[in-house]
Amino acid sequence: MATPATIAEVARATPVVDATDVLVVGGGPAGVSAAVAAARSGARVTLVERYPYLGGLASGGMVLVLDDMVNGAEITTTGLVGELIERLEKLGLAVSPPPEDRRVGWDAWRRWARWGCNDFRARGKPQPIVYAVAFDPDGWKRVSDDIVVESGINLRLHSWFSAPIVEDARIRGVVVETKSGRQALLADVVVDATGDLDVAAAAGAPHALGSYMVTTVFRLGNVDTDAALRFEHEHPEEFAELDRQAKHLLGGAWDMWWLKTPLPGVVWCNCPHMVGFDALKVEDMTTAEIEGRRRIAALVAFARAQVPGFANCHVLDVASQLGVRQTRLLQGEYVVTKRDVVERRHFPDTVCRGRDYYTPYRALLPRGVEQLLVAGRHYSADSQAQKISREIPPCMVQGQAVGVAAALALSSGVRVRDVDPAAIRRAMRAQGADPGDVPSANAATRPAPP
Repeated sequence: MATPATIAEVARATPVVDATDVLVVGGGPAGVSAAVAAARSGARVTLVERYPYLGGLASGGMVLVLDDMVNGAEITTTGLVGELIERLEKLGLAVSPPPEDRRVGWDAWRRWARWGCNDFRARGKPQPIVYAVAFDPDGWKRVSDDIVVESGINLRLHSWFSAPIVEDARIRGVVVETKSGRQALLADVVVDATGDLDVAAAAGAPHALGSYMVTTVFRLGNVDTDAALRFEHEHPEEFAELDRQAKHLLGGAWDMWWLKTPLPGVVWCNCPHMVGFDALKVEDMTTAEIEGRRRIAALVAFARAQVPGFANCHVLDVASQLGVRQTRLLQGEYVVTKRDVVERRHFPDTVCRGRDYYTPYRALLPRGVEQLLVAGRHYSADSQAQKISREIPPCMVQGQAVGVAAALALSSGVRVRDVDPAAIRRAMRAQGADPGDVPSANAATRPAPP
């Protein structure tokens, strides 16, 4: 019998299990920020996450350095991201260079480059050491739990987004799949913080498809990092050859394939980099997971046999989430371009900023769907712009901005698209975040294209 192209599903009634002011779908860094900001602004908030933990790529994806936070000596990405860093520091699970080491110099480089605290966009060596934070993934889960619970948010883990509930071009909530079956959650405002634009795309918002490399991130334990660094600095030619061979086995890696972490003897490997996979396709993601583990095994065998400091290393863990950088990208009320980012264009409706670039409120607003906001790496930007503006801290400030905007819309009785950006900026300042209302001296303030 031939396999049918489709099957007809039986219509069913889905129980409504929650109704709230603001529903945030996705408990990664942007989603946690959105939920906390909305709750602190007085809204009732429900936060939905498919995994059994919060933190997304910062925890389950093990992207273990927070960067893209400074413009020269100025720390520009502030707010809830800074609060989480402070909580991690109190637990001894975050490390960053002191102000006196944030400079150019080989001594500072040797102390901090293997923590990932170098300005990776600068050319030449030594690159400047800047404010960046190496942290522990389970610590991130813990502080995310704490801040969400303390904010009085209704948290629902193990809930996989299935479909939007849309009536008359307005989103009314979402349906999720759970161990208890399908469940409906209703809200006055919905925030899509899924990373892949799952909610907005399913609701009919215009979007584009992008692609970038994916990574099966892993950590190694029982590494003698002192011995490894001593070999690197004292035998640069031998180190360079071994480093080249290691990267060949990985099939792609950043300049440094391993970095130190707050846990002694534990190193973070943000690799292997793999191209040609579509992270919206189950088949591609399955292949990438298997291929990544194969490359990790080959690298570990080589490192044990050849690389000083790694003789007794072992795989501590492989990230539970595939490291996805780009899939769907919103085509919102404004699409940020690479030129906008590179030229540091400042917008009249700027509501948040990264290291030295600015995000307009329009780039967080879908077209064609009312009462829906977007925050995270799937915000409205072209593919090239997103690749240089998708780091975790800027995405967190986006989340804080839309959480504030959602609460302001509800308290003032207007649509989210009609919220005054100046009011968002004032509320962001009140919550300790820099919304980019005061552009840096090197910002381009000429009008952006409509």
